[in-house]
Amino acid sequence: MALTTSTASTTSLASVTLEVTDPEAARRFYTAFGVDDRVGLRASDAHSTGFRGFTLALTVSGPATVDGFVDTAVAAGATPLKPAAKSLWGYGGVVQAPDGTVWKVATSAKKDTGPATGEIDEVVLLLGVQDVKAAKRFYADRGLTVARSFGGKYAEFASDGAGAVKLALYKRGGLAKDLGVPADGAGSHRVVLGSTGAPFTDPDGFVWEAAAAHTPTSC
Repeated sequence: MALTTSTASTTSLASVTLEVTDPEAARRFYTAFGVDDRVGLRASDAHSTGFRGFTLALTVSGPATVDGFVDTAVAAGATPLKPAAKSLWGYGGVVQAPDGTVWKVATSAKKDTGPATGEIDEVVLLLGVQDVKAAKRFYADRGLTVARSFGGKYAEFASDGAGAVKLALYKRGGLAKDLGVPADGAGSHRVVLGSTGAPFTDPDGFVWEAAAAHTPTSC
C-alpha cells in the first residue's frame, strides 16, 4: 500500500472495523464473546496469510474474568493460541477468532479477589510496526497524544474516554512472540481504523478512513 503524504491537523481513533469473509458469522461470535459494542464488521475477501500485524487486547479485573472471556471465546468457536496463565506482568491468554483476528485477554492481577465480572476495563488495539519510534512520530504528527512510551519497544496514545478503543504500537516481532504466533504474514491487515481527521495509510500499511465515510456492518 502506498503511504499517504498529506497530514491531518488532528486525528484520533474513532472506530475499529474488522474485515471478515462472513459478517453474519462474525457478528454471532463477537456478540457471544461480549465485544460487539467495540468493533465493527465489514465483508472482505482480501488476501491475507499468516500474522496480520495487530491484536485487540482486553484488560479485565482479575484471572477469573480472563478465564471467563477465554472460555466463552473458545466455546463460540475461537482457537486457543496461548492458554491463560500467570506471567511476569500478570495473568492472560490469547485466542484467535473464527475470522482470524487475534485477541488477548489479560489482567495485571495474579490472584483472584472475587468472582468473574464479565466486564471489560479497557480495549487496546496493538499495531505491530517495524519501527516504533518512527511510527510514534508519524502518529504524533497527526495529532495523537502519546500517553506512555518505552523507547523503541512500545508506545501508547491517549484515548477519547470511556468505551473508546485505545491505540498502541509494539514492535512487530515482539508482538507476534507475545501472542505465540510466527511474525511472518502477507496481504491485507484485515482491519480498518476510523479517523476523526483526514484518511491516510501509515508506514506499516494500516489504513485509516474518515469516520464519517466509514460504514461498517455493526455487530
